[in-house]
Amino acid sequence: MAAPSKVYGIIAEFETPAATMHAAEKVRDSGFRKWDVFTPFPVHGMDAAMGLKNSKVGWFSFLGGVSGYTGGMLMIWWMNAVDYPIVIGGKPMFSPYGAFPPCYELTILLGSFGALLGMLFLNRLPRLHHPLLKHRRFALATHDRFFIVIETSDPKYSENETRKLLQAVGSQRIELVEE
Repeated sequence: MAAPSKVYGIIAEFETPAATMHAAEKVRDSGFRKWDVFTPFPVHGMDAAMGLKNSKVGWFSFLGGVSGYTGGMLMIWWMNAVDYPIVIGGKPMFSPYGAFPPCYELTILLGSFGALLGMLFLNRLPRLHHPLLKHRRFALATHDRFFIVIETSDPKYSENETRKLLQAVGSQRIELVEE
């Protein structure tokens, strides 16, 4: 006997970007927090319709860049002025002008690592399996259909109320997605 499967969420299918945009605004206004929209191409204004804020990936990149520059300067200062000082022709033990090019490169390197690792962290990746990939009609999201998925882990989720909301905004097809 098979174990009962856990429900991941509810998926609603739409045929046009305008209908999806309208539905996203209604879902946002209803107070849902754990939901997403899937479209075959970028839809201008969808971020605003979903109520999304600016990404935090830029902060990861900024912190990586600052730590790269600071670490580079400290490394060169330590090696030249403290660990192995060599006096040649009266030059200073540390000069920020000479240290700038490697520090600049470290800023770029660690800034890009910060962006990549921040994106992976914020998107909870790598994720080897996602319940939507088992859903038969979800494959149409890469062709010509638009989907809104509301997760059951959302505090406002109630299967009947959520289904009524999605029907009221004009969804063509509403189904449950199992884990």
